[in-house]
Amino acid sequence: MAQETGDPAGQEAPTTVRRLDTPESGELAQLSAVFEDLQYVLRCCEVLVDVLSGVRPDPVMVESLWTGAVVGYVRCFSGRTKILTDADVDGLELEDEVKGFHKNFATLRDHYASRHVNPREAFTIGIAQSNDGKPTGVAIVSTPRPPVDDTTVRVLGRIAYSLSGVVDGRMQQAQATVLDKARQMTPAQLAELPLVHLSEEPVS
Repeated sequence: MAQETGDPAGQEAPTTVRRLDTPESGELAQLSAVFEDLQYVLRCCEVLVDVLSGVRPDPVMVESLWTGAVVGYVRCFSGRTKILTDADVDGLELEDEVKGFHKNFATLRDHYASRHVNPREAFTIGIAQSNDGKPTGVAIVSTPRPPVDDTTVRVLGRIAYSLSGVVDGRMQQAQATVLDKARQMTPAQLAELPLVHLSEEPVS
């Protein structure tokens, strides 16, 4: 999907664009990736609320949606891109307990996306005994870990929704900066940039 800004009303949308590789366009690309991740988190939360409201929620569906939401949310705070930070959450107009909940998600991500530990159940091995105390077999006892609840899902959805507004505002500013930089280039300079062929019509 391609998004364009600054086109005069009524102008036919182009089928190709020129790839612009500048610090400003790189920042806009990172902002766009984080915004999409937040939209993905929101969608996961919306579907998960519906699933949890059922009589017997499918545990596979619950875990899949919740894991995707948590992983996507924490990725938005990557220390590599530094698009969002804890300070952005602190600046939201949300209750302190909701903002405080944000600090738990890195731990939750490590739990649900662990490469080594089963996030669903803990296992204990025991020995079954007969009446005279002799071992008669091996017992594998599983203890389910608490599943996510509706309240937790809704809290994540509220934070992701608020952060989407923050990122969207920064994207608007970044788009204006990128367009301004492009307008400083001559048509000949623009023609030297690589073409990007769009598979769909741009969304204006």
